[in-house]
Amino acid sequence: MSDKIYDVVIVGGGISGAALFYELAKYTNIEKVCMLEKYEALATLNTKGTSNSQTIHVGDIETNYTLDKAKITKRTAKMIEKFCLQYGLENKIMFSHQKMALGVGKKEVEFITKRYNDFKELFPYLELYDKEKLKELEPKLVYMADGSERPEEIVAMGAQGEYTTVDFGAMTEEMASEAQKCEAVTDIYYHSEVENIVKSDIGYELTTVKGVKYQAKYVVVNAGAHSLYLAHKMGHGKHMGCLPMAGSFYMTSGEFLNGKVYMVQNDKLPFAALHGDPDILANGKTRFGPTALMMPYLERYKPGTYIDFFKTLNFDMNIVKIFWDLLKESDIRNYVFKNFLFEVPYINKRLFVKDARKIVPSLTIDDIEYAQGFGGVRPQVLDKKEQKLMLGEASIDTGEGIIFNMTPSPGATSCLGNAERDIKKVISYLGLEFNEEAFLSDLTE
Repeated sequence: MSDKIYDVVIVGGGISGAALFYELAKYTNIEKVCMLEKYEALATLNTKGTSNSQTIHVGDIETNYTLDKAKITKRTAKMIEKFCLQYGLENKIMFSHQKMALGVGKKEVEFITKRYNDFKELFPYLELYDKEKLKELEPKLVYMADGSERPEEIVAMGAQGEYTTVDFGAMTEEMASEAQKCEAVTDIYYHSEVENIVKSDIGYELTTVKGVKYQAKYVVVNAGAHSLYLAHKMGHGKHMGCLPMAGSFYMTSGEFLNGKVYMVQNDKLPFAALHGDPDILANGKTRFGPTALMMPYLERYKPGTYIDFFKTLNFDMNIVKIFWDLLKESDIRNYVFKNFLFEVPYINKRLFVKDARKIVPSLTIDDIEYAQGFGGVRPQVLDKKEQKLMLGEASIDTGEGIIFNMTPSPGATSCLGNAERDIKKVISYLGLEFNEEAFLSDLTE
């Protein structure tokens, strides 16, 4: 029996794990909580600032969000803002940029205008920008390379003065640091990759690849795509498979946009539309992307997860049926092929710049470079029972004191809200107390 005994063990030191670690330590009467991270530091994978678009996804300019989803993401996005303000992190790791969703052409202009009218009650700060206003706010959206105005009709809905951008890697470290200032025992162990989780007299025994054992009354696995990998090892979630989608970016040679510019989402595509963002870790240069390409590994820029991919894909004829149904749709088929070409040297920039010109019509291939080392892996979950791709977050709550979370975008934005959801399950199971009044006061409006 290990002497490393905890009320709760969290597997995974990304922003989702750190958010739960922080909330347990700060707002419950837990005595001992621990976080196990497989690498040498927190937030080395998808939470790292170079792995994502650094965006607080509120739901105001994300055109693939329904009004109901936007109501949820608005609340969880406010938690990100409130946390950073509580600890004086504005203009350090959280920044304000203007932001907008751009419609190009008659059909998209009508869509954006209608969406603005539908969403302005939920987001009173939203504004509608015509071409003349865009000349002032984002002139590169309007002008061609020869200085003439782009011929298409354009309009944007957006906002100024809102917090839009966060270094989520730095925020992960801040949450862990604040958790360790609380009264509870809050341990973090690095180089602690969990290999097995089995039931024990206390609850669960976790064994790392180095043979170190930990005991926990309750376990929450926030390990990205490896959450499903570990669930499968325990016999849970066998009706699911994991499809890892790698996103890449292109970086401009200088500052091309003053704020975030999103495009209208094609509702036939389950992946994010191209957008441009001022990169807070690259001296304000504009980062365009992401691309989306299926890759046979669970972690990007890290070795050794290819076999894990094949195990977690959980391949059978149900998976074949899902792929077949996806690729039958011409928009998805063309999108998959184009994104493959986006990764091919020489032709990739020439193809990508054609798409990016919908945002900045004067953009040339000399203005951008493939952003080496940028991008991450988003674990898309395949539901074998329903034979379809699951959109949004997936969670397996066994009801037996262990939860497995897989959090595609907007996982970082939703981290504190997801932790709130899990805390209520933890305290109910363990009989702990939750200071919900302080939680709501600190982190919600």
